[in-house]
Amino acid sequence: MFMGEYNHTIDPKGRVIIPAKFRESLGSQFVITKGLDGCLYGYPYDAWEEVGKNFKESIKANKEARKFSRFLFSSASGCDIDKQGRVLIPANLREYADLKKDVVLAGNLTHIEIWDKEKWDEANSFDDMDEVADKLAELGLTL
Repeated sequence: MFMGEYNHTIDPKGRVIIPAKFRESLGSQFVITKGLDGCLYGYPYDAWEEVGKNFKESIKANKEARKFSRFLFSSASGCDIDKQGRVLIPANLREYADLKKDVVLAGNLTHIEIWDKEKWDEANSFDDMDEVADKLAELGLTL
């Protein structure tokens, strides 16, 4: 399970340090792709295979599933972590997530998220968590 929030910088070549806690679960190679809300998702290969299995049947019968599958899988890229614990984020993904200098790497259960720091702060103020918790409780999701 991925959890925690880490602040790092992205270098001019597009490399960012992956926190050691995340490297333990990601392994030396993982998949990075476009995520929701303007961030990037990073998956260990085994979890990525599960995502693929989940889409395999649904894309045959559902137009929205095909569209989302194209969004997710066409932008996916295998990444190698170097000896310094860094990964090179492909230019198209840096552009999609508007990664500049300061980035946030956040754990989200099955994957990590990579955010531009400003976007993270704007999108994740967490000021409305009581209301969100109430809505989730209606769906049967509780702590």
